[in-house]
Amino acid sequence: MRSGSSSSVRVLRAAIPGFLTSRGYRVARTRPPSDREIRDEQLIADLVTVNRENYSVYGVKKMHQAMKRKGRKVGREQTRRLMKKAGLRGVQRGKPVFTTITDPRRGSAGRSG
Repeated sequence: MRSGSSSSVRVLRAAIPGFLTSRGYRVARTRPPSDREIRDEQLIADLVTVNRENYSVYGVKKMHQAMKRKGRKVGREQTRRLMKKAGLRGVQRGKPVFTTITDPRRGSAGRSG
């Protein structure tokens, strides 16, 4: 009876061609950039510019709209992926900060009665 690991290695090699060896890794590293990688780099440069022009406050939805206004054809999820890759984030909206100090003599909700 044969070992179960040899058949699983054969299946994995078929599913992930070329990446189970160090040679396959080196081949992938020296491969020229794909069309998608080249376009991504161009779009990331545009995203960084738009982000800087808008004081780094735009999130994915507004950034997507701004890119459409610039005439760049880019999807919303693609914008999300590229913003994450470039390390861009919009402003996080949180709870409002209350600066008034409540009077403890007035009760918990500040109502009399």
